[in-house]
Amino acid sequence: MNKDIYKALKDRILFMEYQPGQILNENVLAKEFRVSRTPMREILYRLEWEQLVRILPRTGTMITEIEFQKMLNSYQTRVEIEGLVGRMAAEHISPNHLEGIAAVREDCRKLEAEKDRKALADVDFSFRNILYEAAGNPILKDISELLYQITFRIWYLTMDRGDWKAEVRSMANEITETMQALEKNKPAATGDIRHRHLLSHIERIQAKFFGNRSG
Repeated sequence: MNKDIYKALKDRILFMEYQPGQILNENVLAKEFRVSRTPMREILYRLEWEQLVRILPRTGTMITEIEFQKMLNSYQTRVEIEGLVGRMAAEHISPNHLEGIAAVREDCRKLEAEKDRKALADVDFSFRNILYEAAGNPILKDISELLYQITFRIWYLTMDRGDWKAEVRSMANEITETMQALEKNKPAATGDIRHRHLLSHIERIQAKFFGNRSG
């Protein structure tokens, strides 16, 4: 599979350049990326497996809709998975990992003064990648990333609704508390922190999602 094309298409979906419900044409995509239909179809099948698109016979490839109940179900599963990631990361954390997390936290804090959704998402990506690396379990990483991708768009959609600084500070606090537990090599505490912050994250999204609709 062409990883560059795969990443380009996935980024367009996650960052809402392709809107939910939009139909993509396989031939048009193949022409844009200068590949044949076979490798393009392989990428689309992968994105369908990740539940980011749905391939419709004789119609095209549809970007999956954002369904709140499905997102909530995915988040409920993520709560347990992220706790496990935190516990395993704490068992194997290194000084280099901690330095990386500290740098990510500084990048996060700088965003209080600049509303940039992609930059805040990149902070989250970087933070999570360090935890994955520390945990050292590629199967756990794959499961966690799959669930994260399913839920990402609803966060991105609601990210800048309400108080932007509060959103940034929430992430900075999450990174700080996680780092403090990692520094003390406390797996149970790290897992609990990951669990608690994700629950808080879900509550904020729910309030923003339905609050915007009712307004």
